Amino acid sequence: MDWEDLRYFLALAQTGSLSGAARALRVNHATVSRRVAALEERLQVRLVERLPRSCRLTEMGVQVYEHALGIEGHAFAIERAVHARRAPLTGTVTLSAAPVLVDNFLAQRLGIFCERYPGIRLSLSAEAQNVSLSRREADVAVRMERPQEQSNVVRKLGTMGFALYASRDYVHLHKPVAWEFIVYGPQYEDMPQQRWLRRLAGSRNIVCEVGDITGQHAAARAGVGVAGLPSFLGEADEQLLRLPHDGESFGRELWLIVHQDLKRSQSVRAVMDFVIEIFSAADARIS
Repeated sequence: MDWEDLRYFLALAQTGSLSGAARALRVNHATVSRRVAALEERLQVRLVERLPRSCRLTEMGVQVYEHALGIEGHAFAIERAVHARRAPLTGTVTLSAAPVLVDNFLAQRLGIFCERYPGIRLSLSAEAQNVSLSRREADVAVRMERPQEQSNVVRKLGTMGFALYASRDYVHLHKPVAWEFIVYGPQYEDMPQQRWLRRLAGSRNIVCEVGDITGQHAAARAGVGVAGLPSFLGEADEQLLRLPHDGESFGRELWLIVHQDLKRSQSVRAVMDFVIEIFSAADARIS
């Protein structure tokens, strides 16, 4: 068997469709279909039922999937072990965080890291969803909730506080009863900051829905309405004014995470120490 064929099969099994697997692997769906067909031909067994808009594992496909997961786990363990043993303070380290932190906080401090550690190439990955450290999708991550995976080592960085902001030119700036709120779309109704915004808005008008903080920030600057933004982002924008309100305060905990196999890698340790340092220095702004 070709491990690459197994990798494509795993992606198909995990996403449930050729298009989903193609997006996960960053290839076209024809490549996924060809790889899985090659695996089926080598094993002389049907692993996947191809439906019009999805794929379903056969009984044998389920068994192969369970074994393939174990193979994948060992493969990633080998990669982590090699990475941890590499020459100190060299190589690429991938740091994953929410887009708002990458775009508005981490990227602004990237020059300091590059000057301090010229041998390490720091790769910033802006991910709205949690990535898997076990699968080497990142080496280090900053998440907005405490992780539950037993294989990870975690440390709390602080709390990212949120507040209400609007443009200084917003027409209803001094009329709280007339505030119009900028919120996330319906697919984010279970997100903590969306629930907080909804509670604060109450019966007041929802003027628009924007799917990410960067877009909400832009809409607030344009005078569209009131947005709930991270305090460090709102306070840094002179065009925006922080709005007092009688509702509850809100924040998201920030956690630094590394897989336990990589915690002794000197290059990974350098990235972790740098992240801890810059978040500690900016504690007042983050909170």
